Amino acid sequence: MRLRLVREPFDHPDYIFELKHDGFRAIVYLQSGESKLVSRSQRNLGFESLKKALAKLPVQTAILDGEIVCLDGKGVSQFNQLLSRKGEPVFYAFDLLWLDGEDQRQMPLVERKKRLARLVRTAKCPRLLYAQHVMQHGKPFFAYSGAW
Repeated sequence: MRLRLVREPFDHPDYIFELKHDGFRAIVYLQSGESKLVSRSQRNLGFESLKKALAKLPVQTAILDGEIVCLDGKGVSQFNQLLSRKGEPVFYAFDLLWLDGEDQRQMPLVERKKRLARLVRTAKCPRLLYAQHVMQHGKPFFAYSGAW
């Protein structure tokens, strides 16, 4: 799902809120120990060391939606490091679309995120991060995230 620009922060029980990182939006396809990173425009992305790390995840098949980013010591995304290929990229996963032969897309997003969090935890892969979220309280989340 693409981001939607709104005029001001809001609270709503039907929404979750996540930090927006500066990186490349990508889908990672995992199958039998291999991985592929694909952009929104359907281009295969390089990032060979990241693909190699993600290929070791404990799954037969999976499709994850997320953002490829380079982070500084405080966990803030650094787009120039990503663009110049000077930093070590990680994959910030925010959705789990497919897992071991099962289409996850018909499940509620919150349930998919729970499954994704479990996968990230059990994978113990430092190059795979879980995108935390806040339920319904966008105004305080925006105020807090703006303090960074």
